[in-house]
Amino acid sequence: MDREVDFLARYRMVSGKLKKRFLRKPNVAEAIQQFGALGRALDSQECPPYAAMCSLAQARCEHLQGNQSWEVQYLVDSANHFLKAHWSDETLKCPNFQEHLMAAINCYNHALRVCIEQKQPALAAMYSLQLGDHLMKLGKPGEAITHYQRAAEFQYQTPLDCLNSMAKVSSCKINIGDYDGALTTLTEMEYLVRERGTRNHTGRPLGAYSDILASCEIKRILLLVLLQPTPQRIRPEHAQTLERFTWNTTADGNSTNVSLSEELFILLQSVVMACQSKDVEALQALQTDLWKHFTAEQNHLLHLVVEQITKAGPDVSSRLH
Repeated sequence: MDREVDFLARYRMVSGKLKKRFLRKPNVAEAIQQFGALGRALDSQECPPYAAMCSLAQARCEHLQGNQSWEVQYLVDSANHFLKAHWSDETLKCPNFQEHLMAAINCYNHALRVCIEQKQPALAAMYSLQLGDHLMKLGKPGEAITHYQRAAEFQYQTPLDCLNSMAKVSSCKINIGDYDGALTTLTEMEYLVRERGTRNHTGRPLGAYSDILASCEIKRILLLVLLQPTPQRIRPEHAQTLERFTWNTTADGNSTNVSLSEELFILLQSVVMACQSKDVEALQALQTDLWKHFTAEQNHLLHLVVEQITKAGPDVSSRLH
């Protein structure tokens, strides 16, 4: 309590220097320095909410001076202090209404508005990703989706960055069980790769685009066999994807699968066929073979497929034909 009273007294003293007086301009520069010194002292004393208020005061001062770059920096500093306070509450199991987390999100959103006003989409994308990453660490993938999607929109002129943000969106959707939404996002990613990341005369993806396309293809196949859409409801592009992974095509003869190795292509073909025939033993054997080829997320999807086929009724296999 004494610490809070001391903080309020010092905060009001510095704020008083910003009041307009007769024939005297407020000393904004001095206020910024003193708010900064007070904030650093409070941070060292493990008082992040009060340090956040000092950073917010600095941001307001920079706004008064028309210095948007520093305004954004102090807003983000304030958000980080609020996040630190939220982590402290969660660690200590303190009852709360997540007020510190909401304050941090508001600070980030304010910083984004300033970045947009200053026509700095790259900076806005970076802060959107930062906020999304913080929410993911807090176990809130549903809330992180919006911020990753916004980052992807800001990054449209830089395709690789945009694809990485879209990959985070798809991962969040998989995390919350929105498999249909994840499939839609991965399909959009494939379109973007083919539009912006391939050679015109060969259609082959360039460099990192090849790895992204391969990852999209693997997850799309796994999501399709997991969702088991009926022939009446499956989208044409998804039906074409399943058709590419039948015994009637080969990795060498199918130019759409140039991003996958022949071994991986054949293994994925086997997964599709095993799901169609509902062969649980074959799927379990393929799960062992594919473990070394897949990422943790892809292995998780394959595990869900195996679980679903194991529990499925006798009529499920017909949906995949």
